[in-house]
Amino acid sequence: MALNAEQLTLVQSSWAKVVPIADTAADLFYSKLFELDPALRPLFPEDLSEQKEKLMKMISLAVEGLTDLGALVPEVEELGRRHATYYKVTPPMYATVGAALLDTLEKGLGAGWDEAHKEAWTIVYTVLSTTMLEAGEEKKTDA
Repeated sequence: MALNAEQLTLVQSSWAKVVPIADTAADLFYSKLFELDPALRPLFPEDLSEQKEKLMKMISLAVEGLTDLGALVPEVEELGRRHATYYKVTPPMYATVGAALLDTLEKGLGAGWDEAHKEAWTIVYTVLSTTMLEAGEEKKTDA
């Protein structure tokens, strides 16, 4: 991973500021996601409460796991396999999710968001989403 120590600190410290506003952040995320691609809405349950909770927990797990990639990568790979198998997630969908995540962080952190945060979060999301995509592709070729 091309994330340096300063970027790791930026990601973890900024996420710590999002956790107390998790409900608002989840609302911002899904609003932006469905604004960017309304075709994604039917992939989710009508009531997003449980999904929002899962999203925030998964991001927390990933952010905490950045210091232990040996434990994090298999979790992320499994998540990628599930998304490929059950939800038929495609590469463009990952790009949309990444854009919604960055928008959520920018809005949620307000003045605490800057180019350094954007760069660090982009690296993290790119590595994690690539790991998920690759695991999902392996699942398809194994089937």
